Amino acid sequence: MKRRDFFKTAAVVGVATVGSSAFGSNVAMREPIDSRTPQKINFPEKRPMITHSNRPPLLEAPRSTFSQVITPNDEFFVRWHLPDIPTFIDTDKYAIRITGNVAKPYELTLKELKEDFEQIEVTAVVQCGGNSRSAFVPITGGVQWGSGAMGCAKWKGVRLKDVLKRAGMKEGSHWVNFNGMEKPAYDKTPDFVRELNLDELNEDVMIAYQMNDEDLPYLNGFPTRLIVPGYYSDSWVKMIKDIVVTKDHTPLFFMDQAYRIAANATHGETPDHLAKMTKPITRMNIKSFIGFPDEGAEVEFQSQLVVRGVAFDGGIGIEKVLISLDNGKTWKEAMLGIDYGRYAYRAFRYSFRPNEKGNLSIMAKAIDHLGQEQPLAKDVPWDRGGYMFNGIDIVTIKIV
Repeated sequence: MKRRDFFKTAAVVGVATVGSSAFGSNVAMREPIDSRTPQKINFPEKRPMITHSNRPPLLEAPRSTFSQVITPNDEFFVRWHLPDIPTFIDTDKYAIRITGNVAKPYELTLKELKEDFEQIEVTAVVQCGGNSRSAFVPITGGVQWGSGAMGCAKWKGVRLKDVLKRAGMKEGSHWVNFNGMEKPAYDKTPDFVRELNLDELNEDVMIAYQMNDEDLPYLNGFPTRLIVPGYYSDSWVKMIKDIVVTKDHTPLFFMDQAYRIAANATHGETPDHLAKMTKPITRMNIKSFIGFPDEGAEVEFQSQLVVRGVAFDGGIGIEKVLISLDNGKTWKEAMLGIDYGRYAYRAFRYSFRPNEKGNLSIMAKAIDHLGQEQPLAKDVPWDRGGYMFNGIDIVTIKIV
């Protein structure tokens, strides 16, 4: 299959939304912005989505997307780092180069990927490390996402371990670098290269070519992307072109400067006292999100209302989801849906009849198998990058 002139049909539908860093004395976290609406013009293979930028494409899913476990491909969020993205990929000529500290460097074609290795599938959430960044006050640098920079899909591909095994890693190998086909607009802009330690490569880390039983959508990394279940999406490199095995850590901008948090117990800091020691963000923390009803929805008095949403974490697993209708004074357990695996969304639902007219706030809180639970938004630690927000979600509706 060939994808020709992909972006010719993509109109200019937005501008980058990037917040400048603020350095005040006070930190006051808030609920992420939940008032944006999808653009009327859609990108190829996508329905209209909340658009933060058209070059590179930065597309966010609306709240209604998250009332189901599997995120449809045409509603799946899009996050690229660099603006120069190929508009044509000839899959007959496409190949991934596996080089570095290996005995047998080789080029892996798409046909070989599909035919020469054991095929595996995993259902897993991918979430931008800066999802919900608009909750951070003072504002941090980066795309001011609401909470829709995440999605859950069934991925099909090949274990990364098997691909590396064919190359024959030499003694002393410890790291693997991944580079995709996106390029910067200026020579001095760092290339988007990510790195994983070999110890991080479990049996679920894969090179995927399918998403929800279809070829990867172009904007989600066609023809291949790295899948690192449980990790934030910065490690999920798209349009893979190079995999390089190394003995030592490679100095990389997107490892050593970007996507890092404070290396302390809370991962927190303040604008006036930035942490001196930082570390890369890796595994996702626990989070839940209400997909229905929408913020500001009107619901009839004493009608049957079913709250629906999803919960997930970095692979520990969801024990339960609690719902509060009295601003957190009391909590009641929601019903959990089918378990699609420890890396997938876990759907929840909670049914009740509103017995008072007026505004009603619905709160959702997830708890994992280790007893870890979501904090209130005000208790989420601030960090300079606006990463890893997982505050309790709140939707306010009107009972009429």
